[in-house]
Amino acid sequence: MTIGMAKQLVKDNKGEIRSFRFRGARNQIEEFKGIITDTYPAIFIIRLQDEKIKSFSYSDVLIDNLKILN
Repeated sequence: MTIGMAKQLVKDNKGEIRSFRFRGARNQIEEFKGIITDTYPAIFIIRLQDEKIKSFSYSDVLIDNLKILN
């Protein structure tokens, strides 16, 4: 996968309710549902079901720290 492919994957899932799995520091796993609301050149924004907002970089998708599950 390239960074361009990661950006396209995010853009393809923008506006849809999706499940995500994030592998954070020390391999802590966090699973959540949300909608990709905004995409920018270096980051994208996910609004969670409880109205919290998280931002991720496309490199998180590229190196499998963030997986889009469905």
